[in-house]
Amino acid sequence: MVSSYKRELTLTAAGLSLIAVSYGLARYAYGLFAPALRAEFGLDGGTLGTIAAGSYVAYCLAVIASTAVTARWGARAGALAAGTAATAGTALIAAAPNAAVLAVGVVLAGASTGLASPSLADAVSRVVRANRRDRAQAVVNAGTGLGVLVSGPVSLLAVGDWRLAWWAFAAASALVTAWIARVVPPVRERREHGLPVPLFPPSTRRLLPAAATLGLASAAVWTFGRDIAVSVGGLGETESTVVWIVLGAVGLAGAFTAELTSRAGLRRAWSAGMILFAAATALFALATRSLPALIIAAALFGAVYIGLTGVLILWGTRAYPGSPAFGVGVAFLMLALGQAAGAPLIGFLGDLIDLRAGFLAAAAMAVLGLLFAPTEARATYNFGLRSLSRVSSVPPERESRAGRA
Repeated sequence: MVSSYKRELTLTAAGLSLIAVSYGLARYAYGLFAPALRAEFGLDGGTLGTIAAGSYVAYCLAVIASTAVTARWGARAGALAAGTAATAGTALIAAAPNAAVLAVGVVLAGASTGLASPSLADAVSRVVRANRRDRAQAVVNAGTGLGVLVSGPVSLLAVGDWRLAWWAFAAASALVTAWIARVVPPVRERREHGLPVPLFPPSTRRLLPAAATLGLASAAVWTFGRDIAVSVGGLGETESTVVWIVLGAVGLAGAFTAELTSRAGLRRAWSAGMILFAAATALFALATRSLPALIIAAALFGAVYIGLTGVLILWGTRAYPGSPAFGVGVAFLMLALGQAAGAPLIGFLGDLIDLRAGFLAAAAMAVLGLLFAPTEARATYNFGLRSLSRVSSVPPERESRAGRA
C-alpha cells in the first residue's frame, strides 16, 4: 500500500512538472516575452498573434496524435514525445536568428502541450486509485501555474538577454523529460471496441463549444497579457513581470479544482468561473495603467483559468469514462482551436483600434460561454469514480444511456 501510494505521488509530481515545462514555459512564456520578441524581430501585433495561432494549431494536431499514440503505445510514449517537443522547441526559440525560425520553435513548443495532456490524463486514470484520481488530475493540471510562476523570475534574472531565459527553459524541459521516462508506466488504454461508442455522447454537445469559447476568451491574456501592460499601460519590465508571476502563483490554486467541483457540481463551477474569467479579462483592459489593478486581474485570471481547464478535464474524462485520453483530447482540441482563432483576431484588433478593444471582445466571449454550461446542475461527484453519482434517483442503466455532464 505504501509503495503504491508513493508511486501515485511520484507520477503526480512528474506529471505536474511536465505540464509546467510544456504549458508554463514552452507555450505560455511566449506571451511573457512578447515585448522582447516584438523589439528583437520587428513584429507587429498581428504577426505576434499569428505566430501564437501557429502554436495553437500545432497543439490541435498534437492532441489528435497524442490520443492515437497513447492508445497504441501507452502513456509513456505520449509523455516522452511531449517532453522532447518542449525541449526542442524552447531550444529553437533560444537560438532563433530570425522571425521564421522563431515561429518554427514556437509551433514545436506549442505541440508539446497537446502531446502532454491526454497522455498524462490517461496515466493518472490507470495508475492512481479511484478515490484519489480526480484530485491527482487537478494537481497535474495546476502545473501550468507553476511553470508560469517560474518563468517570471527566470526572465528577470536574464534581463537584457531573453535568449538565456529560453536556454534555461530548454534545460528544465530536458531534465523533466528524463524524469518522465523513469516514472510514467507504458500503460495502454483498455478499450474493447476502438473509439468510444457513441463517438460524441450527449454531454459533448455542450462540452465542445464550451471548451472552444474558453479558448477564444483566454487568447487575449496568454498572448498579449504582458504586452498590453507594457505597450498600453506603460509598465516597466520588472512591474509587468511581477504581474505575470502573480498570474502563475495564484494559478496553483487550480489544484483544488476537484474539491470545489465536488461540492458545487460542474454546472455551477463552470458558470461562476466564466463570470470571473470575463471580469479578469475586462480588468486587464479597463485598468491597464494601474499596477495594483493588473495584479488583481492577473491573480483572478490565473486561478480561474487553471480551474476551468481542470473542469474540462473532469468533464471530458466523465464523458468518455472508458477512454480518458480521448475525452481530455477532444476537450483540449476545442480549447486550442478557440485559442488559434482568438490570438490573431485580438492582435489585428490591437493594430486597428487598441489592444484594449481585443481584451473587451475576449471578455464578452467569456460571458457567452455561460450558454454552454453543463446541464447536470445537481450532480455530485466522488473523487475518481468512473460514473456520476446524481442526487436524483436515476437508474444506473438509464444513466449510462443518457450520457454524462
